[in-house]
Amino acid sequence: MANFDLKDLEQVIAERGNSADASSWTAKLFKAGTPKAAQKLGEEAVETVIAAVSGDRDGVISESADLLYHWLVVLALSGVSLDEVLAELARRTGRSGIEEKAARQGD
Repeated sequence: MANFDLKDLEQVIAERGNSADASSWTAKLFKAGTPKAAQKLGEEAVETVIAAVSGDRDGVISESADLLYHWLVVLALSGVSLDEVLAELARRTGRSGIEEKAARQGD
């Protein structure tokens, strides 16, 4: 898939998540709901960290793909679009990370 990006994956997840395809992992995750999807997101995050710390470059690639996929599933189940997250990141680019974090601590 040339030029495949997170927006493409978000669309695939939406289509498969709302399908009745019993062979679709995405449909199964949607049916299981946010708790299961969030659990998988956490597992993939830990596996990505382990691969990174151990210097496993291929593992970082593979686990990062799993992490991004499960993150987008959690976003979909939460009713949050990738565009909303990207807009928040864009909003934050106008200030330093330290300033931004300090501002959130007041929330």
